[in-house]
Amino acid sequence: MLFAIHALDKPGALDVRTANREAHLAYVADFDSKAGGPLLDDDDNMCGSLLIMEFADRAAAEEFSANDPYTKAGLFERVEIRGFKKVMWPS
Repeated sequence: MLFAIHALDKPGALDVRTANREAHLAYVADFDSKAGGPLLDDDDNMCGSLLIMEFADRAAAEEFSANDPYTKAGLFERVEIRGFKKVMWPS
């Protein structure tokens, strides 16, 4: 099942994101990622993440999120995980 993981960084946490970016990217590479990348603020600074990923169920998506290096570093102010229905998708 597809899930959208929408995470917003804590204010002023760009240094935490930068310090943990390589570990996050390595972690995500081990999973079935369909699309993803950083969210940007009005000044084009990274301020969150949006991932579309395949998981067996919501519990697996939550476990993935809990073990993300960004989460473990305390980067996120809020994380929302929702089921995602593919309607438009690049080929």
